[in-house]
Amino acid sequence: MLSTKIKEATKEGHQQLEKKVILKLKAIRSNADYADVLKHFYAYFKEVEKAIQPYITTDILPDHAERRNSSYLKADIEELGSDINKLPEVTIPKIENILEALGAMYVMEGSIMGGPIIVQMLAKYGVTKGVSFFSGYGEATGQMWGKFVAVLNEKGETQLEQEAAIKTADETFLRFGDVFGEVPVAS
Repeated sequence: MLSTKIKEATKEGHQQLEKKVILKLKAIRSNADYADVLKHFYAYFKEVEKAIQPYITTDILPDHAERRNSSYLKADIEELGSDINKLPEVTIPKIENILEALGAMYVMEGSIMGGPIIVQMLAKYGVTKGVSFFSGYGEATGQMWGKFVAVLNEKGETQLEQEAAIKTADETFLRFGDVFGEVPVAS
């Protein structure tokens, strides 16, 4: 199954990104800090969404319009009293077909799975506003992930298509990590 192959092939990039995000989240001490982290998510997600838009239609993913997207991040940033001015620069993978778009979406949709943990972590720091993005699909999160994975697994029929999806997913993790900069090495 393509989803399993992507998971295995992108494990290192996923872990590196997760480490960077967790360090950024642990450094949050105010709504302004949190809004700054969300700006990084927003800048990246918005650009990836633009790149996949020509390829991910309702014919490919029937519930695409109901899926979480950068508009949730924008609303969260604004709820925190900030705006989307002065966003970090981002570099995204080159996306030129459906399988590459689905590979990038694997990363974006997968980010939902850790959302409840992030919301709990933020609450420990006193941050309870601006969590619509990380709240994902609520109780339907597992079901929405399952629907996406089913489409992904159905579309990657050939070895070449699977390799394209895997390569783009891996690069999506890596480029997303770049948005957060370097992680200090523990001494």
